[in-house]
Amino acid sequence: MRRLTLLIAGTACAAAFHVQPANAEDTVVTFTVTAGPLSVTVPASASIGAGEPGTTISGSLGTITVTDSRGANPAEWTVTVSSTDFTAAGVPAIPASAATYTAGAPTSAEGDGVFSPGAPGPLGTTPMVAFTHTGGTGGNSASWEPALSVNVPNTATAVTYTATVTHLVA
Repeated sequence: MRRLTLLIAGTACAAAFHVQPANAEDTVVTFTVTAGPLSVTVPASASIGAGEPGTTISGSLGTITVTDSRGANPAEWTVTVSSTDFTAAGVPAIPASAATYTAGAPTSAEGDGVFSPGAPGPLGTTPMVAFTHTGGTGGNSASWEPALSVNVPNTATAVTYTATVTHLVA
């Protein structure tokens, strides 16, 4: 009988020391994710080299970077590339179609989804796919260093030719 009394007294004592808060309240916390821009950055200029008439001149355009801060779901985008003809004062132009654009594999990529280079192909005033991002959510970015190869016609003059290559992301 004595043991039973101690057990009951011990249980009552433990219950007395378990203190309930006098008052508890909750705070509901919220935050907002805002949409940012979808942008492409390119080098201001690029020299891809030199060569004689009838050769192919090839070189890098430098690093192209797409940054997607839209917070979209899905976070998909496509970069297209186009070019003007290659011109120099007082000489016939070399058509943009004489140049082949090759995006190559991404040099860096962040975020989920699939980052894919477009197929190599001739440039022109009609845009061609340079790079895509499919699937994925939220923010992402990708960089690549495309190569440009220009088939210089035998009729080209020994001068510096210039064209404007335009990358557009949408």
